[in-house]
Amino acid sequence: MLLIIPVLILWMQHIRSQVDGQQINQIPKFSLLQEGENFTTYCNSSSTLYSFQWYKQRPGGSPVFLMLLTKPGEVKKPNRLTARFGDTGKDSSLHITAAQSADAGTYFCMEAQCSGSICCLSPNLTVGPRCSSSSSLLRAGARGS
Repeated sequence: MLLIIPVLILWMQHIRSQVDGQQINQIPKFSLLQEGENFTTYCNSSSTLYSFQWYKQRPGGSPVFLMLLTKPGEVKKPNRLTARFGDTGKDSSLHITAAQSADAGTYFCMEAQCSGSICCLSPNLTVGPRCSSSSSLLRAGARGS
């Protein structure tokens, strides 16, 4: 009997942004998973950050806020996701336990630069072929789940 195993594709937007001399790198750039496998992606900054935010974007969709980490050492575990803000304040990781087809998409981390109720993820953020710096603006509080 032929067993067909669906393959889950997770695309981590390779983010390398420079804001005020700060550089944020995300690895790996791309990963293929089978359903049920675990996966971890990492973000590293060249300087200490005040927060890390994790987002997910499905093909053709807008970025959806997943979670905010505001202090070094903080860990959040909603459902099958685990996000950690490194003790040094310069790194974060996002772990997916037992990946499912609904987890497919682009995952990316950012440190927001906010002014009033408007937060810009990064002036150099490119997520998908149609995104421009003006479309990377998100209203604070208008976050998805």
